[in-house]
Amino acid sequence: MKHQNFGERLNAAKNAKQAMAEKFRQRPGLDDPAVAERRAARASVSAARDARIAEREAKRLADDARMTAEREARAAEQAEQDKLQAEQNERMAAEKAADDARLEVERKAARDARYAARKARK
Repeated sequence: MKHQNFGERLNAAKNAKQAMAEKFRQRPGLDDPAVAERRAARASVSAARDARIAEREAKRLADDARMTAEREARAAEQAEQDKLQAEQNERMAAEKAADDARLEVERKAARDARYAARKARK
């Protein structure tokens, strides 16, 4: 709608402002039962949301604690297996060293016997 002059435009603006003010005044106040009911409904929804969030957080913390305990148990089991493997490797190394020493003594005895036999033939 086009206004012809400045006065009409001022009146239109004034009327629009008055309509907005009237609309604002017609809104229910804070003590209105409908407003209180909506506020209570929002509060209950918010409380339920907070409870779900707290429940999820508690479940996450419990899962984290369980996973940490499982990791620690696996690490302890792995450490025990590593220790047993190291002990077995040490035993095998000691047995191999003893076998090598015994074989060396046997070889030396055989060599000495060959030398002695060769000397006895001369």
